[in-house]
Amino acid sequence: MDLPRIFTIRESSHRIHNPITAEKLATIGRALRLRPGARVLDLASGSGEMLCTWARDLGVQGTGVDISSVFTARAHSRAVELGVTDRVDFVHDDAAGYVADEPVDLASCLGATWIGGGVPGTVDLLRRSLRPGGLLLLGHPYWRLDPPDRATVEGCHAADRSDYLSLAGLIGQFGELGHDVVEMVLTDQDSWDRYRAAQWFNLRRWLDENPDDELTEQVRHELRTDPASYVQHEREYLGWGVFALMAR
Repeated sequence: MDLPRIFTIRESSHRIHNPITAEKLATIGRALRLRPGARVLDLASGSGEMLCTWARDLGVQGTGVDISSVFTARAHSRAVELGVTDRVDFVHDDAAGYVADEPVDLASCLGATWIGGGVPGTVDLLRRSLRPGGLLLLGHPYWRLDPPDRATVEGCHAADRSDYLSLAGLIGQFGELGHDVVEMVLTDQDSWDRYRAAQWFNLRRWLDENPDDELTEQVRHELRTDPASYVQHEREYLGWGVFALMAR
């Protein structure tokens, strides 16, 4: 059980594995008005940046769960670096189906709604760990502009136009699932640039250091094709946001 190696190569320098900057991640943390000691469960927690920095800055405590052994190890290291090992822990496990032993104040999943088979299933999964009156935090893409053709849909890593909704459609979906949106922070094109362009530098560095690896051809192809595809499709048409929800 682990994340395919290409993902850890592509994001080897990333502390945040989503198109959101550290500043915006801090903004949503402050906006949620979490009390010191609030318990957080973060599913698909990656390298643990959200939990570690919120533990340092806001005094929260909690657990992160991620399928990547590489990212989980980095999360442990980040907790040591920031001096918050007494507040947070990270578990190498499949976040799909993971439920906290005790109800938490905030249950989150940023950018990994496949763990629940989509937005509805992920909202349901997070609710199973949440105390009454607690907060759900979901990071998810939406169509910033209506994609004009199939090439744009595929260039945004979607199988079908219906895989994503517009921002208004996504907000409406949360309501249909019985939740009020109580906060949100949206990324912008610069946030996307910092996330995606850093991947290309990681790929090139890895390629220079591993010319004979079994993934070399795949990495070389990605490095040749991804920048042009990104600026033509993903950068223009795909938005991404973090949404705080409370059950009605």
